Amino acid sequence: MSNIHPSAVIEDGAQVDPSAKVGPFCLIGPQVVIHADVVLKSHVVVTGQTEIGMETVIFPFAVIGEIPQDLKFKGEASRLVIGQRNRIREHVTMNCGTEGGGGLTSIGDDGLFMAGCHIAHDAIVGNRVIVVNSAAVAGHCVIEDDVIIGGLSGIHQWVRVGHGAIIGAVTMVTNDVIPYGLVQAPRGDLDGLNLVGLKRRGVARSDITALRAAFQMLAQGEGTFHDRAQRLGEETSSDYVHEIVDFIMADTGRHFLTPK
Repeated sequence: MSNIHPSAVIEDGAQVDPSAKVGPFCLIGPQVVIHADVVLKSHVVVTGQTEIGMETVIFPFAVIGEIPQDLKFKGEASRLVIGQRNRIREHVTMNCGTEGGGGLTSIGDDGLFMAGCHIAHDAIVGNRVIVVNSAAVAGHCVIEDDVIIGGLSGIHQWVRVGHGAIIGAVTMVTNDVIPYGLVQAPRGDLDGLNLVGLKRRGVARSDITALRAAFQMLAQGEGTFHDRAQRLGEETSSDYVHEIVDFIMADTGRHFLTPK
């Protein structure tokens, strides 16, 4: 109890690890589970069937686990699960899932969610994801590991953003983004590869060369986009290129942003 400020409200049924710190004027709902060494700075609302992984820090005025912003939601049981060591900054909102989307919104580990960003119902967000100030991830999106979403950007419902992609600031993304893609411009053009991110992660020069050749083939090869991807998978030995091919060939409800 020494870690819980006397002004905080923790409703009956909530499970709060003794090592967690709950600051002034926080509200924790009755179905919330908070793991070891979590920090709620102050004025944080955590409600719904929400689970917060160890060492996650949530900053003032964030609202975590509220009902979805979806008129089809009728109060059905749904969850929000947040992984370990996330940093959730001021005024961030993250909603629980819906019956129509599987009932789960999931956040991976080691993410940074900057001030004012939004994660909507049924979104699946991977590890080491950065969502910059005032960006929004809509319902049913899949954001894979190591993605960066620039400030004031929006990801349309049901869109997938592949591993290691980067979305520039003030960008609307309405179609799937291939792994390691670089997207920018107001309506989201696929302008190249996230070469800076690849180099920072220590990807071998041979793999980067293979990725650049693959991008050119996807942009200028013969046949449809799927035809080019399938042919690419038959011709390459690079695991990174195969990751792009597998992403393109997977089931999706959206079209793809394609190289220009």
